[in-house]
Amino acid sequence: MPNSHQPQPAKRDHGLLRQKIVEQLLAEVFRGRLTAGRHLVTQELAERFDVSHTPIREALIALAGIGIIDLVPNCGAVVRRVTSREVIEVMQVRRALECEAVRLACGRIDLGELQRLAADLTKLAEAKQPYPTRLIEQSRNIDSRLHDLIANSCGNRFLANELNRLKILFRAFRDVSYTQDKARNDLRRLAVEAREHLAIVEALCAGDRKGARRAMLQHLQGGMKYWARALPDPSDVSPLEEHHRRLKRNGVKRHAEIRNGATK
Repeated sequence: MPNSHQPQPAKRDHGLLRQKIVEQLLAEVFRGRLTAGRHLVTQELAERFDVSHTPIREALIALAGIGIIDLVPNCGAVVRRVTSREVIEVMQVRRALECEAVRLACGRIDLGELQRLAADLTKLAEAKQPYPTRLIEQSRNIDSRLHDLIANSCGNRFLANELNRLKILFRAFRDVSYTQDKARNDLRRLAVEAREHLAIVEALCAGDRKGARRAMLQHLQGGMKYWARALPDPSDVSPLEEHHRRLKRNGVKRHAEIRNGATK
C-alpha cells in the first residue's frame, strides 16, 4: 500500500526553495545590487537559481505581496525603490501586529523555554566589544527564536500567519542593517537589542501582559530608527530610475486602454 505521506517532503522542499529565492532577492535589493526599476526576467532567474519557472513565479508573487516589486502589465516584474520612509511604514504595521501578539502570547509560552532565552540574552547583553561574527549571528538567531515563539504562541491563527508572511521582510531589513557602513560603526545596537529582548522575556515570564506589550513597543521603536537609516533617502531619485518609472506608468496606461477597448 503506497505511503500517503510520501509527497510531503517534496512540498516542504519546494516551499524552502521559494523562500530561499525570496530571501536572496530581498538581500540584493536592500544591498543595492538590484536597483529600482530593474526588470526581473523569469527565464534569467530560473537559469541563475537552476530551478523551473514555477518557484521563480511564486517568489516574485511573494515579493510583490510584501511590496518589494511591482508586477506591471506588459512589463513583468520591476524592482521598487525601498526608502527609509517605507521602512518606517512597514515597522508601524509590525508594531501593531507584534504588540498584540505578545499581549496574547503572555501566559501561553513554556516557562522553561523563556528561561533559556533569558540566559542566552543575558550573555549577549554582557558581551564585550568589538563583537565577533559569531555573536552577530547569535543575535540574529535569538531574535528569530523569540519573535517566532511569540507569533506561534499568540493563539490567533490569522495574526500568526500575517506575522509569518512578513517576517522575511522584517529579517531582511534586520540583516542588511549589519552590512551598511553606518550600521557597521554602531554594533552597540546588538547589546541594546539584547536588553530590549530580555525585557520582553522577563515580562512574559512574569505573566505581565502590559509590561510585555510595553517592552515590545520600545524594542520596535528602537529598531525602526536603526533600520531606516541603512536605506536611501526617498528624495534621491536617479535619472535612470525616473526613466523606468515613466516606462512603468506608460505600461499601466496602455493596459488600461486595451482593457477599455480604446485601441484598435
